[in-house]
Amino acid sequence: MRLFYEGGIHAVGIDRIIAEAGVAKATFYNHFPSKDDLVVAYLEEIDRLGRAAVAALPKQPPRKMILAIMGRISEAVTAGGWRGCPFLNAAAEYPDPASPVRQAINARRIWYHNSLENLLAEDGDPAPSVTASLLVALSDGLLESAYLDDTESVPALVCEAVTRLLDRR
Repeated sequence: MRLFYEGGIHAVGIDRIIAEAGVAKATFYNHFPSKDDLVVAYLEEIDRLGRAAVAALPKQPPRKMILAIMGRISEAVTAGGWRGCPFLNAAAEYPDPASPVRQAINARRIWYHNSLENLLAEDGDPAPSVTASLLVALSDGLLESAYLDDTESVPALVCEAVTRLLDRR
């Protein structure tokens, strides 16, 4: 996971991955017939870890859960070594929406949107799907601005932006 995140998916060659993994080429290709198969596995693992982290959050009222889920952005970007959202980075390298890589990215985004939408509906939002879409777009912007700007400002921005969006109704 580290190699793709630090160097970029297309920039990291299979030979380097095999060398750093310390496996034979035949073993590698037995598990991952193509580089795209490895990229999908990489994204699915990041997705699995993210879903598990959300599932591990203490049960709270919907609005606090939304803030806690969005607060994970702050945790990610301030942990050090932030180079942008791995899903958005991968999407930039795989422009074909029909590719397996983009399908893995879309599965993550659908899960994230639906999780927020369900919480918003529970909280009484009059248009939970629209608000969830706004929160996903907000997440994307915060994740990328943390890479381009000051990561230390993100926690306050997350809280302020979510609060303003949810209080608008």
